[in-house]
Amino acid sequence: MYYVLEGSNGTPFAGGYYHGKIKFPPEYPYKPPGILMITPNGPFMTQKKLCLSMSDFHPESWNPMWFHVSISC
Repeated sequence: MYYVLEGSNGTPFAGGYYHGKIKFPPEYPYKPPGILMITPNGPFMTQKKLCLSMSDFHPESWNPMWFHVSISC
């Protein structure tokens, strides 16, 4: 699954569109997805996992009640 974030107004990222990818494991929803950025953007390295409580960077924080809609919002 891919996603697009729009840069926030009043920031150096305003007007930009930043693409990323969510990789769901075969065990989803019992195991968390990997979330990464594709577009160079400043704060996040491309093709590296994002450090989020709802990602496989912190699997101990994962809650199977979260759905892909919750992750992408």
